[in-house]
Amino acid sequence: MHPILFEIPGLGFPVRSFGVMLALGFLLGSHILSRLVAKHSSDPARDVERYGAIPVWVLVGLVSGARLMYVVVEVARGSDTGHSYLANPLKILAVWEGGLVMYGGYFGALVGGMWCARRHGLRVYHAADLGAVAGFFGQAVGRVGCLLVGDDYGSIVPKAWEHLPFPLTVRVPNPLPEHSLFGAENAGQLLWATQPMMSIKALIVASLGLWLLKRRRYEGQVALTCLLTYSVLRFTVELFRGDAVRGVWFQGRISTSQMIALVSGSLALALLARNWRRRDEIPAT
Repeated sequence: MHPILFEIPGLGFPVRSFGVMLALGFLLGSHILSRLVAKHSSDPARDVERYGAIPVWVLVGLVSGARLMYVVVEVARGSDTGHSYLANPLKILAVWEGGLVMYGGYFGALVGGMWCARRHGLRVYHAADLGAVAGFFGQAVGRVGCLLVGDDYGSIVPKAWEHLPFPLTVRVPNPLPEHSLFGAENAGQLLWATQPMMSIKALIVASLGLWLLKRRRYEGQVALTCLLTYSVLRFTVELFRGDAVRGVWFQGRISTSQMIALVSGSLALALLARNWRRRDEIPAT
């Protein structure tokens, strides 16, 4: 694990692996979005240009939404982290220290992207479909940063399952590298590899959305299906998490992300069921 990749010579400024992987994920998602727009558009040359501003607003919504939800959860829990934000609000801006709730990022990215699409006169739900697929491909790369920095780590693997290989389990380095978020108590331990699981989860969601794009019966169906699938898989991965920073409720019975998964997954399922017989005429590509 490498929380700090290197320092810029002469400046001593650390280049953090989490930020690098987040940037690479953003670039990959932006590239895939432009390819999807060119493929699923009746006017590719014009639409690729009009869609150009969406990734920027998606990134703003992603980081802002993910950070805001994390802060709200920590303040609501009354944790030490939450108290530190109330005492020093400027610490909220320190996203490089970790602390992002990806459900907040998902909804923030969705709002930012759809707002930009409406502003540029694009088909909003069509843009949401394309953005969901591209975004989850990007998230698969960005989640590698969680592994490199030690964020979102899993619980200790029971002895009966210690034979399982990576990416299901991961051996934490001992000693831990500086700035690692794995926690000193996990040094040398075999943990569930929840960070790679997150990347695999994102790839599954993105691949399903990509397959459905050619078969969708109305615009918005892909985004709803991605949300439902993500909610189910995220709820499952949370069962293997071991970090308390994610927020646990009801004496540790359920995490913040699991509660959000129940709500968002139920909403997506209800909307999909409501539109089960819907057949819209989608402009030819």
